[in-house]
Amino acid sequence: MSANLIPASRVETAVASADILGETPLWCDRSRKLWWIDIDRRLHQSFDASTGAYQTSSYDCQCLGSQALTADGAHLLAQDLRLFRQGADGAPIAQVCEVEGGLDNRLNDGRVDARGRLWIGTMDNQLQRPNGSLYCVTGNGEVTRSFGDVIVTNGIAFSPDNRTLYFTDTRRYRTWMFDFDLDDGVIRNRRLFADYSSSQQRPDGACVDVDGGIWTAFFSGGRVARYRPNGEIDTVIDLPVTNPTCVCFGGSDLKTLFITSARKFLDPHQLWAEPRAGHLLAVHGIAEGLFEHRFVSSSR
Repeated sequence: MSANLIPASRVETAVASADILGETPLWCDRSRKLWWIDIDRRLHQSFDASTGAYQTSSYDCQCLGSQALTADGAHLLAQDLRLFRQGADGAPIAQVCEVEGGLDNRLNDGRVDARGRLWIGTMDNQLQRPNGSLYCVTGNGEVTRSFGDVIVTNGIAFSPDNRTLYFTDTRRYRTWMFDFDLDDGVIRNRRLFADYSSSQQRPDGACVDVDGGIWTAFFSGGRVARYRPNGEIDTVIDLPVTNPTCVCFGGSDLKTLFITSARKFLDPHQLWAEPRAGHLLAVHGIAEGLFEHRFVSSSR
């Protein structure tokens, strides 16, 4: 089966943010804003599509690795190897937990499950050693390690029926799938979902649509691809940038695919040829997404 090709001419610029390493876009149905980060500039950013308002907040850390929405309207921010809670009311940031310590790693991609637990992984700061792990963090700050031997955690996503967890290691060029037990928060039966180890293409961030399709950004690949649950690619979006990083659905009807991107690793000639590199991009009307789950805090 040949894939449906969506041309780059349909890709709009939502915000000319010029991110060094844009990542982790999330649509908040309460604020009706798209939130995302620039890892290297340590920026937490938001965009209101109805007004065009664009806002940023900066943080004092080495890397702002990822983010999550919370049930009480705050944001969970991954700074280096710790998780912090940033209240929506501008209250001082508060540490939730230290996820990992003692390794030359940082937190990277994460996603909240339907019970309010955060699944988040670490990555090697040198992008080559299998130092990383996948963790599950509960609302009281309890951290459980699921597995290790990870170079770069990415592409964490859940199927609409909450029975499958997808996980990518970008620098192993593979995506896996696991059976997921929503009640006990355990993953089992790891098997390969997509393998690019021979071509060394780099699957990065991902999201899932209402029909169970898995949308994946390919860093250094200039495209986003949609997989059917059986692993077949049925849609490819050609992009005007080399380094897309992550995707999410948003907008009032959840039918806009937002795509973060990066200027990082592009040489001066590439940056000249790609004036939209690092921008927040958008494609309308290609599928319908799901609301993001929210992290549920509880007292210790």
